[in-house]
Amino acid sequence: MAEETGNQRYYRAPCPGCGAPVEFRSAQSTHAVCPYCQSTVVRQGDTLARTGKMAELFDDFSPLQLFAAGRIQDKPFTLIGRLQYTYPGGRWTEWIAALDGDRTGVLSEDNGAYVFALPFDLQRAAPPWNELRVGATTAFAGQSYTVTSNEQVALTSAQGELPHLPELGRSFAMVELRNDKGLVLSIDYGTATPTAYLGRSVQLDDLQLTGLREESAKDEKGRSFNCPNCGSPVTVNLADSKSITCRSCNSIIDLTQGIGGELKHATQDEPVRPLIALGSMGQLQGAQWQVVGFQHRMGTEPGDDEQFGWDEYLLYNKKRGFSFLVDAEDGWSMVKPTTGAPVMAENGSTATYLNKRYQQQYAYNAETTYVAGEFYWQVERGQKTFNRDFASGPALLSMERSANELTWSSGIKLDSGVVATAFKLDAKKDMFKRADALPVSAAASKMGCGTIIIIIVVIIILLIILSTCSSSGGSSSGYRSSGGSYGGYSSGGGHK
Repeated sequence: MAEETGNQRYYRAPCPGCGAPVEFRSAQSTHAVCPYCQSTVVRQGDTLARTGKMAELFDDFSPLQLFAAGRIQDKPFTLIGRLQYTYPGGRWTEWIAALDGDRTGVLSEDNGAYVFALPFDLQRAAPPWNELRVGATTAFAGQSYTVTSNEQVALTSAQGELPHLPELGRSFAMVELRNDKGLVLSIDYGTATPTAYLGRSVQLDDLQLTGLREESAKDEKGRSFNCPNCGSPVTVNLADSKSITCRSCNSIIDLTQGIGGELKHATQDEPVRPLIALGSMGQLQGAQWQVVGFQHRMGTEPGDDEQFGWDEYLLYNKKRGFSFLVDAEDGWSMVKPTTGAPVMAENGSTATYLNKRYQQQYAYNAETTYVAGEFYWQVERGQKTFNRDFASGPALLSMERSANELTWSSGIKLDSGVVATAFKLDAKKDMFKRADALPVSAAASKMGCGTIIIIIVVIIILLIILSTCSSSGGSSSGYRSSGGSYGGYSSGGGHK
């Protein structure tokens, strides 16, 4: 039957499984999960029919929960349902938001952040999912998009009321496309006619949310377990972590299936010691960040066997989400995954994002060789990607591509002294200096003309001597700098 409370009209009917009341707050909702017996029910007028039983929810320790309320574009909304999906890289959650006038939207996870999306009319039939190859471009409703993800996913659990309910456990395609204006287009192939949603990145604080899950609720349950390799205690500190390493034996532990069952793990030898310790707090770009993860990566240019390496620190701020602090041979930088997808020239020489043009610096193959800490994606030693690094002055842009996903990151170069000071490591400031510590232009500005002339003369004399030695020796050896030492504007982050 239909009832009204204030300005909110909703439907309530007894659950056919247990008789408890099941409510529908949105006219767009066709399915619901009984909060008492977990029966899945479908609405047929003012009565409900039972269609099955829902699996138990995976507790992702999200601050969101049913009936949390907020505002988007100054319009109110309420979270009325939750869908949990799995894919080869882990799992993610989508929250169904009831908006004014019977509309529904979706608040979903996105590379450690969130995207708020609304139903979208493609204005043409959705292409078959297998024709949307990662990296390809296509247009919908007059907008050009790049395919950034094409994954086979499956619904594992649900809660509350839902506008649609895929068959539990059945695999289907989910395709994501992004553009250089910061838009995210998702096409869901879980129904006979694919559905589409279009959204943008949002910060939870900007949504003015109320009714969030209390912090104490997370603490009461705890997230501690024994390492499946050595038995040492391991504690998970972040809600979104999908991988963690054991501090005792350095094993990488997969958290995508929860911590209650058998945990998959992989051992690591030859541990790498980070310059900035895990757990360190640092003040960068006006915010307090904590180092929660670390990975060492190696790169090679196509057709070249010479390797170069760099480090990436995963930083976390409660309000800003995740960012990456990158330590490469030619300097430090701070980047985070972009919501949209830049437009890249066909030959890869340039990329444009948010009306800014970047020049390619390097193109190389990358591999993760060591990890420590927690990560919001399923990280593995040996993960391989193809990367392109771009720059426009101090501004950085990077593309990272795997078989099923294309990830872009943007950021800015940082002075090594700023990084050392941020983490209160001024005593080790010399250890932070990199090849960019004293650019030629800066050095020249501090020298007189006479000094510069003397340096030039000395260099010319040295070149003459080296040339003479090389000629008399009968052989020569070539030298190449590590061309990909920018290595790591990219984030290494996963799809969800």
